[in-house]
Amino acid sequence: MPWRSVRQGVRSRLASGHQAVPDAHVGTTLDELIAPEISDDAFAEIIEEIGATAGVREILEIGSSTGEGSTAAWVRGALRNAERPRLHCLEVSAERYAALVERWREYEFVHCYHLSSVPLERFPSPAEVERFHREVPSPLNEYGLDTVLGWLQQDVDYLREHELSSAGISEVKARIDIADFDAVLIDGSEFTGRAELDEVYGARFVLLDDTETFKNWRNARRLQADPAYRLLQSDPATRNGFAVFERAT
Repeated sequence: MPWRSVRQGVRSRLASGHQAVPDAHVGTTLDELIAPEISDDAFAEIIEEIGATAGVREILEIGSSTGEGSTAAWVRGALRNAERPRLHCLEVSAERYAALVERWREYEFVHCYHLSSVPLERFPSPAEVERFHREVPSPLNEYGLDTVLGWLQQDVDYLREHELSSAGISEVKARIDIADFDAVLIDGSEFTGRAELDEVYGARFVLLDDTETFKNWRNARRLQADPAYRLLQSDPATRNGFAVFERAT
């Protein structure tokens, strides 16, 4: 799901080693504009470097928000890349999508899509989220189960109410006629990371944000266990963790 949800409190600053705690952002709506999160840190620097890497031509960003954070890092990298890769940005929040389009409208290689990355049937069940909350120590434990399940329901309701359930990743692939992206950032909804990784598996570079919460906890471990990928860098203490993988074969 390409949007920052109301779980901004989960995305609290962990760079100093502090645990995530509830903050004033919890309870906000999906259409509320929020400040960039991946900005002026090690992960943003890595994103820029990968965007500038030779051979990277098609980039997918899942969860672009208003385009001021990771999107800006991708653009900086793409501008340094002689091949000038195309950046495909998925964002489902109507207000954030509008801001994203306005921010990058003069950059022809930035393509914005008001689409859901995966359809509703690819969402996890409440039972699956409950099991993670119970069994895996993570920043989500700072919140009660009812609160976390409420976030899941809000994501589901938003798609239904706005008729936005779609296989957005597959749609973008079909539009540009490719089998795999060269680089992908998974940083959308807290609840759809696993389904999104299934859709982009095979990409040369896979970048994960929030590796210490439900979003990418299993994805990080799946890629670490796969000899076809090698871990380039990870840091569990930056916000809620990030990891960067490159296909080894």
